[in-house]
Amino acid sequence: MTATNGIKGRVIALTGGGGVLCGTMARALGRLGAKVAVLDLLEQAARKVAGDIQASGGAALAVKCDVLDKKSIEAALECINDGLGPVDVLVNGAGGNKKEATTGTDLSFFDLPVEAAKFVFDLNFIGTLLACQVFGRRMADRDAGVILNVSSMAAIRPLTKVVGYSAAKAAVNNFTQWLAVHLCRNYSRGIRVNAIAPGFFLTEQNRFLLTDRKTGNLTERGKTIIEHTPMGRFGEPDELIGTVVWLIGDASKFVTGTVVPIDGGFSAFSGV
Repeated sequence: MTATNGIKGRVIALTGGGGVLCGTMARALGRLGAKVAVLDLLEQAARKVAGDIQASGGAALAVKCDVLDKKSIEAALECINDGLGPVDVLVNGAGGNKKEATTGTDLSFFDLPVEAAKFVFDLNFIGTLLACQVFGRRMADRDAGVILNVSSMAAIRPLTKVVGYSAAKAAVNNFTQWLAVHLCRNYSRGIRVNAIAPGFFLTEQNRFLLTDRKTGNLTERGKTIIEHTPMGRFGEPDELIGTVVWLIGDASKFVTGTVVPIDGGFSAFSGV
C-alpha cells in the first residue's frame, strides 16, 4: 500500500488553510495529488497557499470562509463543488487562541473577559461543529467521507493560562468521538471522523507565550514545555503530514473516533 493510497484525486477541504500548520498540510496534500480547497477567513492567506500548490502543478482553490457563519460555510461548499467537485475529506483546522483570553501577570482569571473566552471557545469548537454539519450532511448524502478535526495537547493535558482554548479543544475531542459514532450508526458506515492532537509547534497564535518578542529566546513557559517534551524540541509543521495522510487515506479504513497525539512524547511524560 502506497503512502498516497486514498489521497490522489480526492477533493480535500481545509478550514484555517491559510495558517502555518494547515497551510503545510494543504501544500503536502497537493503534492500527493489531492485537489485542495484552502478555506480561510483571510482570503489573501488562502490565495497564497493555493497559489503555491498550483505553482507546483497541483489543483487548488482558495475560498474565503468564516467558520462561525453557517451561510458562509455553505457558500464555500458550493464553491468547492463547482470548482473541484464533491468534497471527500474535511480537515477542520480553523482555530487558535488570543492574548485577551489568556491569564497572566497582567490578567487574572477573575478578570478574564467572557467575550474573549467565548470567542476562543466558539472559534475552536463551534467552528468545527458548524463545518461538520455543512460538509457532513453532504457526506451522508453520498454515503462516504472523512472528517479530520484538529485538536491539541491542551485537550489532553490542560495547560495553564489558556483556559478557553483548553476547554474548547477538550470539547473537540469529545465531539470527534460523538460524531464518529453518530454518523456510523445513523447515516453511513462509510464516514469516518478522527482527530489529531498536535503538541507544541510555533505558530502566530502561541508565539507570544513561548518566545520573547524582543529577543526571540524561549520564555519560562517555552523552556518548561521543552523540558517536558521527551524529544526536547518543538515540532516542525511537516511532521504532522504522515499522520494526516494515514488518517484520511485508505490505510486507516477501520479507524474512527480516535484522537492521535503528535507531540514528541509530551502526553506520555509525567515530569518525573
